This record gives sequence, C-alpha cells and structure tokens, in this order.
Amino acid sequence: MSTNQPGGQQPLLTFQIITDTHVTADPSHEYNQNFERALHDLADHAQGSSGIMHIGDITDHGFPEEYEEVHRILKLHQAALPEIRYTLGNHDVGLGHWESRLAMYNSRMGMPGPYHDHWIGGYHFIFMGTEEGLPTFCNLSDEQLRWLDRKLGEKLDQPVFLFLHQPLKDTVAGSLESQEWYGVTQDKELRSILSKYPQTLLFTGHTHWELEVDNTMYPGNGETATMFNSASVAYLWTNADEHKNGSQGFYVEVYPDKVLVKGRDFTKGSWIESAQYEVAMSGKVLG
Repeated sequence: MSTNQPGGQQPLLTFQIITDTHVTADPSHEYNQNFERALHDLADHAQGSSGIMHIGDITDHGFPEEYEEVHRILKLHQAALPEIRYTLGNHDVGLGHWESRLAMYNSRMGMPGPYHDHWIGGYHFIFMGTEEGLPTFCNLSDEQLRWLDRKLGEKLDQPVFLFLHQPLKDTVAGSLESQEWYGVTQDKELRSILSKYPQTLLFTGHTHWELEVDNTMYPGNGETATMFNSASVAYLWTNADEHKNGSQGFYVEVYPDKVLVKGRDFTKGSWIESAQYEVAMSGKVLG
C-alpha cells in the first residue's frame, strides 16, 4: 500500500475498512459484483495489510444462501487477502429469530459473538454489535458497555480503532435525526464512554452516504472519539437523499504520531481526494 508521507516514511500498520456489502443469493446481482470488485481492489493494493475490517450488513437478509454467496466471493481472492474481521449489522440479524440469526452469523463468519476485540500489530481493534434483532437500531447491553469502557482504557497512549455498524445521532454523514439513519439505543451512554477516550477512532456504516460529502468525518477535537462514516460497498446514498450507484471504503495507515484515513472508490479504482483525513495521536484532526 502506497504512502503519501514525505521522505517515504513507512506506516507502522495498515488496514482497510469495508461495510454494507448486502450480498444477495443472486451471483449476478449488482451488490455481489460490487463486493467482488472491492475485494479485487483490496487484493491488488493492500499488500502488507494487517487486516480488513467489515462493519456489518454482510448479507442483505441474513439468509443461508446469502452466506454461501459471501464465501463463494471470498474464495475468489482469499489467497491474496489479509484476514477479514466482521461487525454485526441489522440486515444480518434483524429478520426472524434473533438467537438463530446470531448463531448463523457467528458460525458462517467465524466470529465469537456480537462484540469482540483483537490486538493487531500492537494496536487495539474493538468490535461492537447489537444484542437484539432490531430492524435498524442496535441495542447495547450494560455488560457490553462496561466491557467497552474497560477495553478502551487498556492503552491510552496510542489510537484505538472501534467499529460499530450504526452511527451516533447527529455525528457523521446520514446520521442526522431527520435522516433517520442514526441508530444506537444507548446513544447517551456510549457518548459518555467515548468522551473519556479521545484517542479512539470510531468507524460506522449503515447510512451508505458517499464519502465525498463534508461530514464524512466528525472531529472529536480531543474531547471525544473522531468518527468516520465508511460509506458502502453495495451502493451509495447522497445528501439529496437519493440512491447512487457506487462502491467505496477506506484504506488506513498508522504512523507514530498520526493516522491517515484514505477514501477509496472501488468502482473506479481510484482515491477520493476529498476524503483524505489525518488524525493526530491525541485524537485531534490535522489539516
């Protein structure tokens, strides 16, 4: 993965972020083809990556045949891809019996449950997820929130990468109350925890908003987490509240003093110049 740093400074760690693949049972569906295209881009440009982080809505309905399609597509590029870790989306578990849907997600995607954490290359990666099969929102138990508080506090002198499918209200693109695509039942409680750990970078999906809009990033300014809307692989949405064909995600580079978050257009195979962000280790946005 290339770096923009003067003098060719190499990142300490790189990883990629995709979300909202919405894979269907139809191999010829546009969503499935976009997922294939995104994985092809990642296989070509993510050499040396420490992993791909998927922020939920892996499937369109959580059906067994959709998971079969996910694995068919993954196998096309598996040899050239780093490990993929997954977040639970509402489309994965929001239909049907909650416990059976969760069990299917866990078994098909190899995840231990709605929330889990990993140390990768010396950095903390934390995944949160709903504990109830709600149509759009996520519901976080008191136990999960206490767990998050402990995990965020384990190492305070470097960035922590946090992943949750639904954004907090009135933060990143698509999360305005009027847009109805925010979705954390415990919005207040989660904000209270994040205010203690401004070194956190929170990445969310759910809204599908394209990365070109102004509020793709919500700056924490050293007072809370810096938050990013991660767009969607399946299709995009605009500030005009309209569907848009397209497929986007992030490449992330970690340096000793900052993190670069670089928007990528998987359809065009190009960087999104208006979606290039630099966050200082303190959590403050640089430039």
